[in-house]
Amino acid sequence: MINHLSTVLALNQGSSSLKFGVFRAGPQQLDGVLSGEADSVAELAGLMADSQLPAPAVVGHRIVHGGPLLRRHCVIDDAVLEQLDAAAAFAPLHTPAALALVRQAQQQFPAALQVACFDTSFHIDMPDLARVLPLPRALLQKGIQRYGFHGLSCESIVQQLGPAVPERLVIAHLGHGASITAVRHGRSIDTSMGLTPSGGVIMGTRSGDLDPGVLIYLMREGAFDAGGIEALVNHQSGLLGISGLASDMRRLHEAAPTNAGAALAIDMFSASVAKQVAGMITALDGIDVLVFTGGIGENDALVRAAICRGLGWFGITLDEAHNRAATHPISTAGSRCLVQVLPAREDQQIARHAWALAAPGERQ
Repeated sequence: MINHLSTVLALNQGSSSLKFGVFRAGPQQLDGVLSGEADSVAELAGLMADSQLPAPAVVGHRIVHGGPLLRRHCVIDDAVLEQLDAAAAFAPLHTPAALALVRQAQQQFPAALQVACFDTSFHIDMPDLARVLPLPRALLQKGIQRYGFHGLSCESIVQQLGPAVPERLVIAHLGHGASITAVRHGRSIDTSMGLTPSGGVIMGTRSGDLDPGVLIYLMREGAFDAGGIEALVNHQSGLLGISGLASDMRRLHEAAPTNAGAALAIDMFSASVAKQVAGMITALDGIDVLVFTGGIGENDALVRAAICRGLGWFGITLDEAHNRAATHPISTAGSRCLVQVLPAREDQQIARHAWALAAPGERQ
């Protein structure tokens, strides 16, 4: 039963963690009461019980990719689960784990309404200029297109900026997964990830954009089949592959003074992001605000500084002290655009969408 004010649980199954947020939600209210990370839904239920919180009336799930048929947030039923199973190949790092989490949540909270919140929804109205891939048109009809991801994160940035959201905004969501998105008047017009979350900038273990001829060569020479290619580009590449050491930026910083591979990985990541930001500036015909978010974007001043040095040609300059402290703004007074650090509040967006779907008559 969804009441005027209900407990909503937001579950965010990423590629490397399970984050959660518990909220009291209503037509004009969204108050966080508990948040953190957990190893399982059962552990999370125990944390809620220890905090004397009621079982949730609604559970919202971050779903990275729903394929071509599931693009809008929706209540989860058997048909939705079947479609998600069919779309798992689009995001093999994320969707199987998310589906397992949905089923765990159904067992743990049988009375709760389960809601799917898609990372692709924010990008649903991207223009064809960005959406269509340079492939035969027949493949577009089969759903082969640019979908875009980290949509809930991007939504949260737009939500935080509120009336101050600029005409031309670039969001750099940098974490284990990373993407750059161009936002005009609050709407996505281009983004670095494509058909899957494997494309775009260099990531923790993902290659990002790669000459397709490399993959053709590896397959033709018999070294890799489809499973081997998937493991290569999703699990063995990126920062881990370049450094031969780690996918965690913190470990790379520790090793960089004496490890050339670690230093190169950091430099290549920073250059990869700067190039994509420059591309989004072109897509927007300029830029008013650049926002860093995500685990690296929010916490790594050295990487932020390196990225903005790569954009110095455009007139983007950082205040060194503000950047170290991540205080607003981190750009100098003379910078050509404002540069900010904002938290990725995906859980809040999940809770908002989940409550709205559970109590449509209460929406304002």
